[in-house]
Amino acid sequence: QVQLLESGGGSVQAGGSLRLSCVASGFTYNNYCLGWFRQAPGKEREGVAISHRLGTHIEYSDDVKGRFALSKDNAKNTLYLQMNSLKPEDTAMYYCAAGPVSVCWAAGQYKYWGQGTQVTVSS
Repeated sequence: QVQLLESGGGSVQAGGSLRLSCVASGFTYNNYCLGWFRQAPGKEREGVAISHRLGTHIEYSDDVKGRFALSKDNAKNTLYLQMNSLKPEDTAMYYCAAGPVSVCWAAGQYKYWGQGTQVTVSS
């Protein structure tokens, strides 16, 4: 059974940092696109950072480039998102996702999703 379990969300002040974790089980996650997405109230889900299959390339949205870093621990089947210099506009529910998608930024193509972890940044 495929499972993605996120943790690490919380409430921080602007300028603070958080590290999100996503433990994957039930599949060989390095064979898939892996991504971090977020959804704020009243907004569509958007991509934050993605890792192409086999970890060949990592990309970031313009909103988080230079502040967020995606990393993986293959031995632990765990995906991380280090978030630094957080801003109030980063407030959202954050999700990790995995799937054999053709376009790693396309949220609608992902087959597997975690339950989400809330990140709240206050000014």
